[in-house]
Amino acid sequence: MHSQTILITGGLGQVGSYLTDRFCTDNRVIVLDNTSSPCRHDVPAGVQLVIGDIQGPEVVRLVEQADVVIHTAAQIDVNRSLDQPLFDCENNILGTLNLLEAARRTNLERFVYFSSAAIYGDTLHTPIEEDHPAQPLSPYGVSKLTGEQYALMYHRAFGLPVAVLRPFNIYSPRQDPSNPYSGVITKFIERAKAGQSPVIFGDGQQTRDFISVHDIVDLVELLVEKDEAIGRVFNAGTGTQTTVNRLAGIVQEVFGSDRALEYREARAGDIRHSVADISAAQGLGFVPQVFLEDGLVEFAGE
Repeated sequence: MHSQTILITGGLGQVGSYLTDRFCTDNRVIVLDNTSSPCRHDVPAGVQLVIGDIQGPEVVRLVEQADVVIHTAAQIDVNRSLDQPLFDCENNILGTLNLLEAARRTNLERFVYFSSAAIYGDTLHTPIEEDHPAQPLSPYGVSKLTGEQYALMYHRAFGLPVAVLRPFNIYSPRQDPSNPYSGVITKFIERAKAGQSPVIFGDGQQTRDFISVHDIVDLVELLVEKDEAIGRVFNAGTGTQTTVNRLAGIVQEVFGSDRALEYREARAGDIRHSVADISAAQGLGFVPQVFLEDGLVEFAGE
């Protein structure tokens, strides 16, 4: 890939910081972040950090400098979206639209939009393919889906080279424990380190598709490089479902804990099974590299 100027929104967050690390070795990287994220990873040398908001006027100037925009910045708290749907809308819909409108007047090579598997809501079947019905259960899911629709419309109406990513359960040592999509890993690890039993809601047979942030970064590289990604939506998962019981067992193995699992009443609204159909991403050449057992070992080194 030739050297480019890449604008990463939310570049101090969990995913954005890993993208910054990967892309800054061969490219000029600009990070736009409002510092609301709990991730406090140091920005690599040579990266331009702009403290600002995706709803702000500085977006036009920054997008004009970029060859590629990777848009990860978002309000990601589902509970906050339920309590403050207007705040969620302003960040995730109007912020995205502000970026897209700035991008419309440029000659961007790629605009990568980070959506979420939350757009699917209750799943009718698994694995979940990209054309599975979208029935979000929260304002967050609605705002992410709306951002997708705006991005794809800007491709159809204005020729903007957009690619959309729908991550499933991303995990990394930099993740926010309050993120409900990956927080279960952090909570299990925190309890294992403290010598406490993992707490499981329900019978633990519910399944999720946990994907390492390193695999997410690999897939984003493909979306930036491959022209066949333009105008399309891609699930970002491993295609492998893991029960919460199995996850707890792996965490205990990694951290040397032998405490019995503690079960509590199932939480209302929890989706029973979730696993991605990643055929579309595989068509670009994507192959998940990180097995869950290996990915969780990375936490032990933190």
